[in-house]
Amino acid sequence: MATDRELETLCDNKGFLASADNWSTDIAHRFAAIEGIALTEPHWEILHLLRQFHEQFGDSPANRALVNFVKEHLGKEKGNSLYLMQLFPGSPARIGSRIAGLPKPKNCL
Repeated sequence: MATDRELETLCDNKGFLASADNWSTDIAHRFAAIEGIALTEPHWEILHLLRQFHEQFGDSPANRALVNFVKEHLGKEKGNSLYLMQLFPGSPARIGSRIAGLPKPKNCL
């Protein structure tokens, strides 16, 4: 697993990876641990969708865009704010994007 020092050298001043190309499952687990999240299959499902969104649109989604993208790909049961908040408490788009190795969404604090 990546050490704090190694992870820090790969991040921008906001704590997000400076390059999505440096992302790995090891880094995802490290970011998740920092957030107090133990990654499960439902987390990975959303993380892969976040990376797909980034690849398709060239940016990280804001919360509303994330909810709509998840709803489109996984249905209403998972494409809603409550479900995503259970997986990524606080700000699903910001925390999920960080764990997925993507830039900070523009509309997130």
